[in-house]
Amino acid sequence: MARLENKTAVVTGAASGFGAGIARRFVEEGARVLIADVNEPGAQEMAASLGDAAEFCRTDVTRSDDVDAMSQAALSLSDRVDILVNNAGVTHFPGAMESIPEDDFDRVVNVNMRAIYLTSRTFVPLMKAQGGGIILNIASTAGISPRPGLTWYNASKGWLNTATRSMAVELAPDNIRVVALNPVAGETPLLATFMGGDTPENRERFLATIPAGRFSTPEDLGNAAAWICSDEAAMVTGSTIEVDGGRTI
Repeated sequence: MARLENKTAVVTGAASGFGAGIARRFVEEGARVLIADVNEPGAQEMAASLGDAAEFCRTDVTRSDDVDAMSQAALSLSDRVDILVNNAGVTHFPGAMESIPEDDFDRVVNVNMRAIYLTSRTFVPLMKAQGGGIILNIASTAGISPRPGLTWYNASKGWLNTATRSMAVELAPDNIRVVALNPVAGETPLLATFMGGDTPENRERFLATIPAGRFSTPEDLGNAAAWICSDEAAMVTGSTIEVDGGRTI
């Protein structure tokens, strides 16, 4: 039996990168998946590639009305939402902390932090009413072992790890598990921004900090997420799990 058979999942930022890897693996494990992304053509294409088990919904996770619409789209797939994956995230271009433009700072806060509040406000009551669920937050090793030049992004992911632990403690009596995955930089659309440009020199510099000698892949995150969101991990909550090839050791 597939690990996620008969479960319904919402994955934000699922048109590409880690979100796409998670959505793809969820479908392979038997779940129905809502592909939620501000990139509507990308979300539509991703959902189409996954067949009848997936639908798409254009969602700006920083807007409360979009998040409410996302929940209704998810409920149209099923009468419950078993899994919420808060994967949508952004970063800012590397630079001295005092030089980061205010608009870039606000965007990081809104997407990486405010969106967690909005999705929680919408989905936690649904999960409480149905008797449980799983919230998986995609944080980053940047929130555990910060890199210079990405201070405000690092801070947002540190916040997400703390929020995960606090959410888990509060929601455990309601049979809602909350876990965070902390990937190292990966082969995703954000990689070039993280590195300050995708050049051989920047790749070599980043890879030198990862003992495994490679970046995280969407498949790595999909594999980890499938286990965390399955009944096999029923006793795992409040954990912030590194998927980083040893980067934070």
